[in-house]
Amino acid sequence: QLQTVESGGGLVQPGGSLRLSCAASGFTLRYYKIGWFRQAPGKEREEVSCISTGGSTTNYADSVKGRFTISRDNAKNTVYLQMNSLKPEDTAVYYCTTGCSWSGYRGQGTQVTVSS
Repeated sequence: QLQTVESGGGLVQPGGSLRLSCAASGFTLRYYKIGWFRQAPGKEREEVSCISTGGSTTNYADSVKGRFTISRDNAKNTVYLQMNSLKPEDTAVYYCTTGCSWSGYRGQGTQVTVSS
């Protein structure tokens, strides 16, 4: 089955950090640009970040600029999302997708909860 595999979510206090990982199942991740989306209950889905195949081009939503960093290790076929200075409003299920598109390959997501 062609899908991404997200991991690294959890419960963290405000101001804390988490690193999410995105791997691939059934395909080779390094051939795709990869995006991170998040979905919170009652809120619109938001594209958080996107990274090019080589990693030289990255984009961020205004809501996470300066706090989140997307990166990739193509030798490990993995994309990361380092999240620092987390806020309660960052609470959501985070998904990684191919092509930086919601209609690309994606997985079940990983829950991030920011709460004291």
